[in-house]
Amino acid sequence: MSRPFIQIVEVGPRDGLQNEKTVLSPEVRADFVRRLEAAGARRIEAASFVHPKYVPQMAGAEEVLAALPKEAGRSRIGLVLNGRGYDRVLATSADEVNVAMSATNGFGLKNQGLSVDQQVEMLAAIVAGRANAEGEPGAAPSLSATLSCVWGCPFDGEVSADQVADLVGRIAALGVAEIALADTIGAGDPWSVTKKVEAARSTAPHAALRLHFHDTRNTGLANAYAGVEAGVTILDASVGGIGGCPFAPGATGNIATEDLVYMLERGGFDTGYDLDALIEASRWIGEKLGKPASSALSRAGRFPR
Repeated sequence: MSRPFIQIVEVGPRDGLQNEKTVLSPEVRADFVRRLEAAGARRIEAASFVHPKYVPQMAGAEEVLAALPKEAGRSRIGLVLNGRGYDRVLATSADEVNVAMSATNGFGLKNQGLSVDQQVEMLAAIVAGRANAEGEPGAAPSLSATLSCVWGCPFDGEVSADQVADLVGRIAALGVAEIALADTIGAGDPWSVTKKVEAARSTAPHAALRLHFHDTRNTGLANAYAGVEAGVTILDASVGGIGGCPFAPGATGNIATEDLVYMLERGGFDTGYDLDALIEASRWIGEKLGKPASSALSRAGRFPR
């Protein structure tokens, strides 16, 4: 009997590196992607198409993608904050585009200089441009959206389930098939995960939901468990637990891919990852960043050995 499958989207090369003090070259970042794919990653955030003035860790996004020829069964994702970033992605071999948005005006204005309503307008323009490009080979990679600060905003405070439901509904109405709910500052708890997943489903019943958790307050794996219990089958994670958001004060690392894989596979789920290879990739990126990875598995190893 086959085990139920949970898809883990690896975000280490983007969300993992964007808040680290050490700036890695595009060549090293492309090598990082290849190591993660060798460990089982099939969907991976390979680069962020943002201005290097604001996020120098993501400079050279085009070079990263150029070093990663298309491969069957693998999807490299480029993250964008606006239409300019989207235009840059279209000139690369990226398989997917993820549009970052915010559930609050406070974070939207700090992160992108756009209010919530302006972000929806920006996404609508991207969707319209993508529709116009359909039929042109390579012109319209698949599209998803990530909604930041779903469980709390560093500037506006608490975020209600009604806020989330309203915005998810507006995004789904544009035709976006996959919507990620992100706990950007690690403020969530398992009970609020259940509540906000239900709220999102109430206005976007046909959209695929993805969950993105940070472990800032040590609730990341518990939140992932709650998401799976609520029926979500797509989760983001970052090898080594590296990461954070440069525009969200106090935001620390993502849940670690190897820790999540260990928990899920012990619970009877299949993830398609090689846990030993993930642990090695975690230790490798820790060496490149000049500090040990924070994940539990990178320290303790698997069990049983």
